[in-house]
Amino acid sequence: MTTTETRLQQGTTTDPAPDDTADAAAENPTLDRLLQVMDDGALALLIGLGHETGLLEALADLPPATSRQVADAAGLDERYVREWLGGAACGELVEYDPGAGTYALCPQVRPFVTGNGPDNLARVMRYLGAIGAVAPRLVECFRHGGGLGYADYPDFHRLQAEESAAVNDASLVDTIIPLTGLVDRLVAGIDVLDVGCGRGHAVNILGRAFPRSRFTGYDFSADALVAARAEAAAWGLTNVTFEDHDVATLPEGAFDLVTAFDAVHDQAHPATVLAAVRRSLRDDGTFLMVDIKASSELEDNLELPWGTFLYWISTFHCMTVSLGQGGEGLGTVWGTQLAERMVRAAGFGDVTVNELADDPFNVYVVARP
Repeated sequence: MTTTETRLQQGTTTDPAPDDTADAAAENPTLDRLLQVMDDGALALLIGLGHETGLLEALADLPPATSRQVADAAGLDERYVREWLGGAACGELVEYDPGAGTYALCPQVRPFVTGNGPDNLARVMRYLGAIGAVAPRLVECFRHGGGLGYADYPDFHRLQAEESAAVNDASLVDTIIPLTGLVDRLVAGIDVLDVGCGRGHAVNILGRAFPRSRFTGYDFSADALVAARAEAAAWGLTNVTFEDHDVATLPEGAFDLVTAFDAVHDQAHPATVLAAVRRSLRDDGTFLMVDIKASSELEDNLELPWGTFLYWISTFHCMTVSLGQGGEGLGTVWGTQLAERMVRAAGFGDVTVNELADDPFNVYVVARP
């Protein structure tokens, strides 16, 4: 009989003491796994908060420092910083010297939680807190169906823009766009549309890189479009425009290149959007679709290191916002196989699925009529 069973019979408590839990975890790998999940989930939230508050960058710039020194460097309240550092130390994110009372960011962790490059996973971990806040409303969706709306995620466009900017700043002009084979035409001047442009950073990067081409971004988020136009104005771009437009209905034969950056799978009716993209292209036009790299078959995703995260973000955002618009709820993990089939079904005869060595999270589909 276990200690817990004895206590239940005696009517003393239903909760084991801390030592009992540790002993049980040591004897039961399933319990050990679940406790680790709980602890790692908490650490992920702390890492996201550490990025948002500047704590991680402050630690990266400091030698071993006290909580007061860290707080002063980050411009934050010391009591909150001290508690955050405690959790980060338990999670082996920072090293703690009890004799000196100092903290230092673990050197092996630093490349993956600091900096502006695509390797900084702290940016992604912010989604857990921001999107996780909809859980109470999502419970009702599980019970009654339907879905949530983009308005339920007031910070989503900003987070998504910052995450995608890391990839686009590093790779869009020099690596991603060359996949289309249109660099020379972009230099000479063509018409380009980005569907679901969000805050428009990718469009603005291209507008600045190819001043003779004309770029349009469509989205229905007014706040995101305000940010897109502000950046274009700050950069002095005159070849870029942004419009509030339903991407399921596009002008026909108007564009030489259409792009979609992580925007198709959460549309209400993705097949309708893809068909509209095909009609919007001129006869020699090209479609570049960047989307999540995963399989359409669950069994193929079981060993994917971030597979649970993909299904989580689909449940908590991408699938439900599609269902909230009366859509199909395709979901984040629609998979490369289904993506290729749907692109072909939209009328594209030449479809190539590309992967980039420095981007393990996405595939780059280049399609032509």
